[in-house]
Amino acid sequence: MAQLPFLTRDDIAALATDADAVDFLHHALEDGRVDPEQDSARLFSPAPGGEFLFMPTGGQEWSGVKLITIAPGNPANGKPKIQGHYTLIRSADLEPVAMLDGIELTLMRTPAVTVLAVRQLLAAGPQRSEGPLPVVIFGTGPQAARHLSMLADVVGPVDAVVVGRRDGSAEAFVESFSADGVQTRAGTAEDVRHAAVVICVTSSATPVLDGALISDNTIVAAVGSHGADKAELPADLVRRADVAVEARASAMRESGDLLQARPAQEWEDHTIGTLADLVNGSFTRHAGKPAVFSGVGMAWEDLVIATDLWNRSQG
Repeated sequence: MAQLPFLTRDDIAALATDADAVDFLHHALEDGRVDPEQDSARLFSPAPGGEFLFMPTGGQEWSGVKLITIAPGNPANGKPKIQGHYTLIRSADLEPVAMLDGIELTLMRTPAVTVLAVRQLLAAGPQRSEGPLPVVIFGTGPQAARHLSMLADVVGPVDAVVVGRRDGSAEAFVESFSADGVQTRAGTAEDVRHAAVVICVTSSATPVLDGALISDNTIVAAVGSHGADKAELPADLVRRADVAVEARASAMRESGDLLQARPAQEWEDHTIGTLADLVNGSFTRHAGKPAVFSGVGMAWEDLVIATDLWNRSQG
């Protein structure tokens, strides 16, 4: 077999903007090209100092597999927490046709999903006042930076408060972060009182905010911690909110934000919207209630973005 073409981080950046990535996902859901409820489950396996994550999914024309490693101790040593590659496969004969940088694909895909959800939730809610969007973001890693820059690119100017879980981390983030359309300052969890949007991109296993401080109509997106035993959001907030997820099946497997609030069986009696519902305009937000989006990351999202990147690379 000939050596596979490889799309590097720089290649990916040259092929698509962050706003393009949001549109890739929007169009795939809008035209019914993907059914998130039928997506393959992610597979986890222990690894030295962390874990392996295997994300396969199949489609009519293209399939793909992302294999990454998660090493929580790496950032302290100046190395990425998440590393790996993505293999794009032609479905007709299962021949691998290209590989992509898994770090950059994940750094593009994760905020694209969040920002798509936030954009649609804003559109479904009450009209907001003019001026920069008041945002509080929990987290100070690479995903926090990409979420803020992508939110500004897609939704408009952002006035962001950054909350870190370690002393000095928020201040260090603000000092080093720079993106058009984003004003940042370090703050505390109390700042959620004044936020229109709250984004949680931490690896915390326990809630990072006080749900009682979240105002009516505020949008809260939690996408950092995955697993039924972990929750970035308090149960009381989830129970009083309009709730949306990427897909119901994946949420009932992995969303601790939901499963810590109610057992899966009880959720059957409560309305949960999906990303497809948001895109297709069938999700209803209720006045006087916050909206919660809980994302766990799904293989179909990687495939959609990888496919569109590959098609662009081929002209």
